[in-house]
Amino acid sequence: MNEITAYHARYFANELTARRTDDNRLSQSLFDANVDLNPHQIDAALFALKNPLQDGVLLADEVGLGKTIEAGLVLCQMWAERKRQLLIVCPAMLRKQWANELAEKFALPTLVVDKAVVNTAMKGTKGAKLFNFCKEQVGSQILIVSHQYATKEMATFQRFIWDYVVIDEAHKMRNAYKANNKMGQAMRNGFASKRKLLLTATPLQNSLMELYGLSTLLDEHLFGDKKFFQREFVRRGNLAELKSRMAGFVKRTLRKNVLEYIRYTERKAVTQEFMPTDGEHLLYEQISEFLRQDSVYALPKKHKHLTAVILRKLLASSPQAVLGTLQAILLRLQNLQKTGQVHDELLLDEVNIDEQDNLALLENDEEENDEIDEISDENEPENGVNANVLNQEIAQIKHFIALAQNLQQDSKITALLTALQTGFAKMAELGAEQKALIFTESTRTQKYLFEYLQENGYADNVVMFSGTNNDPHSTQIYQAWLKNNQGTDKITGSPDVDKRSALIEHFRDKAQILIATEAGAEGVNLQFCSLLINYDLPWNPQRVEQRIGRCHRYGQKFDVVVINFLNKRNTVDQRVLQLLTEKFKLFQGVLGASDEVLGQIESGVDIENQIATIYATCRSEAEIQQAFDHLQAQFADKIDDRIQQTKDALVDSFDQSVLERLKVMTKDRLNNMQWWFWGVTQFALRNKAQFNQNDWCFLLQQSPQGAIPLGRYLLPRKEQKSVLQGYEYRLNSPLGQWCLDQGLNAETVTACLQFDYKNYPEKISLLEQYQGQSGWLSLDKIVVQSAVENQENLVFTVCDKQGNLLEQEFAEKLFLLPTEVQSLSSLKPNHFADLTLENVAQVKIKINEENDRLLKQEMLRIQAWAKDQLQAAEDLIKEIKETKREKDRELTLTDDLEKKIELQEQVMKLGKQLRKARNELDDVQDEIEAQELELLKQLKTRLQQEMMVENVFVIEWQIN
Repeated sequence: MNEITAYHARYFANELTARRTDDNRLSQSLFDANVDLNPHQIDAALFALKNPLQDGVLLADEVGLGKTIEAGLVLCQMWAERKRQLLIVCPAMLRKQWANELAEKFALPTLVVDKAVVNTAMKGTKGAKLFNFCKEQVGSQILIVSHQYATKEMATFQRFIWDYVVIDEAHKMRNAYKANNKMGQAMRNGFASKRKLLLTATPLQNSLMELYGLSTLLDEHLFGDKKFFQREFVRRGNLAELKSRMAGFVKRTLRKNVLEYIRYTERKAVTQEFMPTDGEHLLYEQISEFLRQDSVYALPKKHKHLTAVILRKLLASSPQAVLGTLQAILLRLQNLQKTGQVHDELLLDEVNIDEQDNLALLENDEEENDEIDEISDENEPENGVNANVLNQEIAQIKHFIALAQNLQQDSKITALLTALQTGFAKMAELGAEQKALIFTESTRTQKYLFEYLQENGYADNVVMFSGTNNDPHSTQIYQAWLKNNQGTDKITGSPDVDKRSALIEHFRDKAQILIATEAGAEGVNLQFCSLLINYDLPWNPQRVEQRIGRCHRYGQKFDVVVINFLNKRNTVDQRVLQLLTEKFKLFQGVLGASDEVLGQIESGVDIENQIATIYATCRSEAEIQQAFDHLQAQFADKIDDRIQQTKDALVDSFDQSVLERLKVMTKDRLNNMQWWFWGVTQFALRNKAQFNQNDWCFLLQQSPQGAIPLGRYLLPRKEQKSVLQGYEYRLNSPLGQWCLDQGLNAETVTACLQFDYKNYPEKISLLEQYQGQSGWLSLDKIVVQSAVENQENLVFTVCDKQGNLLEQEFAEKLFLLPTEVQSLSSLKPNHFADLTLENVAQVKIKINEENDRLLKQEMLRIQAWAKDQLQAAEDLIKEIKETKREKDRELTLTDDLEKKIELQEQVMKLGKQLRKARNELDDVQDEIEAQELELLKQLKTRLQQEMMVENVFVIEWQIN
């Protein structure tokens, strides 16, 4: 008796390839995923796919919960459904990580696209290089581009009809509603009407307008205009309505929600104290005092605040860091002395900052300079360079350089050796790898630490990691990596991306210590390292959390030890560490800093500026303590009620029972898919391979197509009893696709199938009661086609010999049994065709009901938008009336003649505005109603569908 017949194969192949819209929608991507998936990730991916009429959703899980995996599931499902025009837009430094994750976890082909890649590929060609390049690649690979490249080349990218666009780190575009936000506006306009998936861990920090900005990135018709949103949700606080609106397009899971099935290790803090010598302390105090003065030439006027902040950080970092910067400033002043030319530009090399490290500070500084430019230059020296002042500043800088050069020891770097010994001892206790990640804010300090550790017990065991990675040692590692990986898909062709990959691999496989600047804290996963040393402690709590998150994340097997350096002679440093530890709780527990706490500080720049002000203005111990007490009070346990309530609304729909149901359902579905895929493969390769069901593998001996290699293939998600090597056999692999095609096209004429229950090893109660009986079975496929999405539903109609209708599960269980195909033994009941039509009709009704539900949901959204717009116009009239009434009141009460004239003019002007607004209200209402009607027409057109029924096969069944 045959285990698998053509009927089995055709049914299994249809089950495996059917385009579903229910909770089994992700079956194909789940099956092919090479990663342990958690229920919240499946739930999030289903949320992203649930409504094809939406222009997109926002997934906002807390850091470390796997938003990349959630997006990967969506992309993998799109790929399985042959919707392959896919684009990922992410920070430049995350492009390779995305490519690696999708290749390793989902076997998806990707291509990192940038100017160099395009120019190399299209060398010697004419015309629009990027467009022609993308035209060749779209559909065969998922394209990955940086935020900046997408913004610059949006005119080209928007010409493609993308099936899905993933935008990572979407919070960087939270000001998309502002006309001057170049990147946000480019994404908003370029990807309008394209289906999008936004990813961010911080959808809302201190302003509800950030949520509005992200909503405009998804769909301009989720809310009314900016003014309406401000009035209704920011000022009036209509959180019930806001919650209702958000539920349709925002999904957020917190770490505390998933502790039941995700194990997070703990954070353990260690403070490494060091006591500066008198000489080191003197250098610190004198430069600090100099920074408090109003120097005219040493610090560029426009960027004085930023340069002073960074100089303070370098001063705390290492003597070498500040010495190099002082020497650069001296050269600048001596050049000014010679030429008499004053330069106000910020020279990044002078202050030695990593562009990646201080981007937020730099942006904030530029905003301040926009305001400074509007102020008159009344404080500028009138007669060119003041020679006396310049000479005094040169003398001061030379004095500081001499102090730095004459230092006999570096107390801090000596303490680093102690910190490493302490940390590695704790790693040994935990059984963790003897690896350490050291963070510094200065590239000069980074080089200094590298050389020091090479000479003090860690030779050939240290690697550096920064925003450029152009030092000789890193270049040597990179060249060796290129040589070792020549001819593989690990090499992207982008030097920046490949250098990062080379250095991380070198740290993982060969080195013991990685010294990183802040560039190492963005988008790099270092779960294999459990020891982190903050050699320089940032003032920005979010940056500290980002650093720790590189090691303390999902997948970390050990507790993470965080060692923080502390200057015992610096009261401000002590209070900064206290603030980060006690208020922000960054270094303790399982979860680390909560988003509620970190969210209070906006982007973190504000608190950095406040701490910088304390450094700059407070001299005495009492002043420092008072200033920090005031700062700490700002971050009290009770944060703004409205922001908190809105954040609660983002997550209070979290339902643990839904995840439990998904967990069970997914496990059952994947078990079925394994059997179906194994079965259809046995049928398709019955004369071409040897099968070993004990180890769920097969040996392909005859290739069905030229490009498919011979050898052993291993079924995914099955534990082999033996340790075997072979190809991973996936649904989307060339061999898997060939086997599915064979199953879909198997010949299945009407016949009698004898199902052998007697020799089946397991008990199936539903079938047992029909042993010895017979009947008829039809398998039909309902195909629904529309402009937005196609779907397929398999419908079994099965009856016994007496014509009694049996449930669908009966038919599904039948095909678990070994079967023999025989000639028909009876005639089909006359009314069986009617049963089939009725059964199919019932499924059609359910499909239509679900589509009507989606249509109604979108209609309500559009109607809500129209109502917002009309309300905004009416609110404007109310505001003008209120303002006019107040001015009338002031006019009546004042006796001042001049004031009366001024108020009378204002009242007349407001009256004119009021009449104009009233006259325009009808026109505005007509315009809004016309837009609403057009949107509804477009919606109806998109959902128009055609429904067809295809018969897969009809059989007579018998159970022995």
